[in-house]
Amino acid sequence: MKTKSFKDTINIVTLGCSKNLVDSEVLMRQINANNIHVVHDSNSLKAKTVIINTCGFIKDAKEESIDTILNFIKAKEAGKINKVYVMGCLSERYKKELKKEIPEVDQYFGTNDLEKIIQSLGADFKNELIGERLITTPKHYAYLKISEGCDRTCSFCAIPLMRGKYQSKTIEQIILEADNLTKKGVKEIMLIAQDLTYYGIDIYKKNKLYDLLNHLADIKKLEWIRLHYAYPANFPFEILKVIRERNNICNYLDMPIQHISEEVLKKMRRGHTREYIENLLNKIKNEIPEIALRTSLMVGYPGEGEKEYEELKEFVTQFQFDRLGLFTYSEEEDTFSAKNFQDIIPENIKQARFEEIMKLQAGISSEKNRQKIGKIFKTIVDCKEGEYYIGRTEFDSPEVDNEVLINASKLKIGEFYPVKITKTDEYDLYGSVV
Repeated sequence: MKTKSFKDTINIVTLGCSKNLVDSEVLMRQINANNIHVVHDSNSLKAKTVIINTCGFIKDAKEESIDTILNFIKAKEAGKINKVYVMGCLSERYKKELKKEIPEVDQYFGTNDLEKIIQSLGADFKNELIGERLITTPKHYAYLKISEGCDRTCSFCAIPLMRGKYQSKTIEQIILEADNLTKKGVKEIMLIAQDLTYYGIDIYKKNKLYDLLNHLADIKKLEWIRLHYAYPANFPFEILKVIRERNNICNYLDMPIQHISEEVLKKMRRGHTREYIENLLNKIKNEIPEIALRTSLMVGYPGEGEKEYEELKEFVTQFQFDRLGLFTYSEEEDTFSAKNFQDIIPENIKQARFEEIMKLQAGISSEKNRQKIGKIFKTIVDCKEGEYYIGRTEFDSPEVDNEVLINASKLKIGEFYPVKITKTDEYDLYGSVV
């Protein structure tokens, strides 16, 4: 059998969110199709060309991107690698500044420059590969991006400046991608977008998330379909029916609400009121009592005084989210917030509020986990670490949510098992196969 001969090796380094990861996977497929060996997040020096897919979402992410670029520039100056390319959100937004500050980078690309990147590598962009990717996640799950960009006007967010206006993929294209993923062994997909609940309005002139979910649920090899980043305003209530009725759509919804104070919501330009949010969340819980609701919140936004913060804290205590992510506000250049509000809340106050709410959530999570003791859950096995196999229930997404630590002698990675929960802590469950 003839061994495939590669003419180069390229290392793709991905920073930031799962949407960036999908972009990297698409790029990797194009590179590989040109007979160029490609690796992901590799520490090997065999890859003489590095492409860094950057994040520019918040201050910490931007700093990580800059540090990563500088570290690879040092490796280039030391003769360990030959070329450094930079792509993604940070490069899209700050290309001019980056070229001036870090001219040692061989070339900068934006978020929609896939063809230009391929051409710069001396390769050909292959249109017939649109929708195909090289999966970097464990082969049994993958992220599936259903749109690009965002049309919302949240005052703190720079995503529209980096990713542009909302662009839905067609239902046919998404189904084709999902089919391709299942042929590679994927059993679980996480639907991702800046805003799932706007899907279809731009190309179909009406919300089509319900139809998309029904089509995806018809794919027999997909055992779990998970929904991430559902914007609350103008929520398409009909999707609750399809989540409830289709067995392979997980009882899981990620809905970032950011805050609950009327004053802060107005300044954030979220397009809804506290009453709307409360009614929406209660309706979801009433229609699907077993659903796991994940949200993201922000503390330290301009105008969040003690009163507004106490409202948020009280809301977290009362509503009891199953999963909760938290950010401290950081001012982003050229956003409405940066132009109109002063970031005057001291960092130590922001951090104290962050820690207090996360402590509250730890207690909520601990109690919710404790209630699972003695119950049996369908669990997918992601990997093995030390003496435990690491799995997840339908109520948990990879990387961000709880894990199930399974004490067993031999399980197959990527397979589902019935697991009885025997003990728990704040963010982990422990169990055995039954």
